[in-house]
Parts: sequence; C-alpha cells; structure tokens
Amino acid sequence: MGNNLHPKFGHEHVKVLSRKPLHAGYIRVDELILRHRLFAGGDSEPFRRELIVRPRGVGVLLYDPERREAVLARQFRVGMIDEPRSPWMLELVAGMVDENEDPTEVARRESREESGIEPVQVVRICDYYNSPGVGNERISLFCGRVDSSTAAGIHGLDEENEDIEVVVVPYDDLVAAVEDGRINNAMTIIAIQWLQLHHDELHRLWARTA
Repeated sequence: MGNNLHPKFGHEHVKVLSRKPLHAGYIRVDELILRHRLFAGGDSEPFRRELIVRPRGVGVLLYDPERREAVLARQFRVGMIDEPRSPWMLELVAGMVDENEDPTEVARRESREESGIEPVQVVRICDYYNSPGVGNERISLFCGRVDSSTAAGIHGLDEENEDIEVVVVPYDDLVAAVEDGRINNAMTIIAIQWLQLHHDELHRLWARTA
C-alpha cells in the first residue's frame, strides 16, 4: 500500500528542450518547452509551459500558549484585488529565504520585521509547494512561541513597501476564522490546522522547555 506514495517517474523522465526568460520584474517568468514520460507508455509531444520562478519562502505562526493567542499580520495583497471582501489579507508573518540562509533564522528575522517580536522557540510544521502547476515556490512553515501581550503596532520595511498591521487573535477565534472563510490563504490555514492537531502536544513541549 505504501508503494503508492512513491512516484513512478523521476527527473530522468523529463526532457527540457528549451528554457528562456520571459519576464524579470517583481516576479520572474520563464518559458519552457518540454516533454515527459506518460503513464500509458511512451513520451508526450513537446509542449509549452510558463514557470513562475520564486525563491524559497517561510511562514511563521506566532503563538502564545499561556494566553492562547496567535499574532497575525494584515496587509494589502495584489492577488486579492478581485476578492469581494477586501484585498487586505490576514496571514502569517512571512518572507523569502536568500541563498545560503537557514529558514529557521529567516523565520526569526521576519517575525522581528513584521511583528516587532521574536519567537523564543521555533518548531517546524512542514514544507510544501505553493502552486506547482505554475510555479516552483517552496514554503517552509514554522510555529514560534511568543509573548502576545507585547504584540501591537504597524511594522514592515519601507524599502519593500510593507505596511503591516499586527493583529492578535484568540485561539478559538482563529479556528472559527478558518471555518467561516475570514482566513482564506493556504499558508495560514495549514498552520492553524496543524496547531489544532498538535495543540496539546505543543503545550507540553513548551512547558518542559520554558
């Protein structure tokens, strides 16, 4: 049964016939002509795909186990411009990993920059690909222990056009916001649902290491 979790094909079954940059601005887009092995046998005909090329990202769910509160960030997102409710999204603090950087250290740095507080302990949640049908962005998720009583204000870097409002949310409201759609982005939903699954275990871990 477990063998079904292993892919039948690998990189050797994909042939990239050409690759060239189409755009390099806020995002980079490459054009690829490729073909790959088919499940029914043989290879596909050559076909064209556009690939959004992004560095690795991190997201951090900042959580206070004593007060049972999460610290989230609210900011404008251009991808939400057609969202009926609002283009201001409630989400995790997050950022990009530069070459040779440790994602855990990036998680700490982004927490300082976007919320004004730094987690005293960080636990890895998971890695996942954000939208592999069109892009190569890989996300590393963490949960960081913080004191939410000190979380407040507006944060972010001016040179990156960041204007981030810190929002402190009680645990029960956090879960409810996922269920009713007020929190509607994958990174934040994944982290909150992980917290639901590991809530008691996390409290015991942090109680031992406090």
